Amino acid sequence: MGVVPGFLRDKIKKAKKTMANEALADEEPVDGETGENAEGEEGQEGKKGKLKLMIIAGGALVLVLGLAAGAYFMFFGGAESDDAAQVVMPPQTFFYELPEMTVNLSTVENNEQFLKLTVALEVASEEMVAAIEPRVARVIDAFQVYLRELRRSDLEGSAGIYRLKEELRRRVNLALYPVEVQSILFKEILVQ
Repeated sequence: MGVVPGFLRDKIKKAKKTMANEALADEEPVDGETGENAEGEEGQEGKKGKLKLMIIAGGALVLVLGLAAGAYFMFFGGAESDDAAQVVMPPQTFFYELPEMTVNLSTVENNEQFLKLTVALEVASEEMVAAIEPRVARVIDAFQVYLRELRRSDLEGSAGIYRLKEELRRRVNLALYPVEVQSILFKEILVQ
């Protein structure tokens, strides 16, 4: 054979010793013989048996605790869930539709561009809808002043529409105070 590196030589020696020890352990002592192999084997089997027993006992303990926790939550946690199981209705909202508005957009060139807008205001109660009616002129004025200053580029994309919605909501809440509008809903937006 060739030269064997040092680390492999050590592994080969350990493997040979392990195989020799296993061969000796497989031999059973004859009646009356007691040797170190028999005692060592019994000690190892005793340790392995105890280890297996502890693992099985630990697994059984975890299983019993899991079942007990499940039973507790199923029987005692269910009393609260009966109340929670009732269907929770979302709060009712009311809408006030503003008249259609058409405004000129601000342009640099002489090209006329128009914005046609139909809006609904979302409020929390019917009393708020009744409170909006006498103040509609203020709301339309606040919208018209703001919308005339917009350019076509201000309305491009979803971000532009979102900014328009939030700015109109801010302005309508200022015009209608103490009534609070929860949301602005666009029914129609047309830019020409």
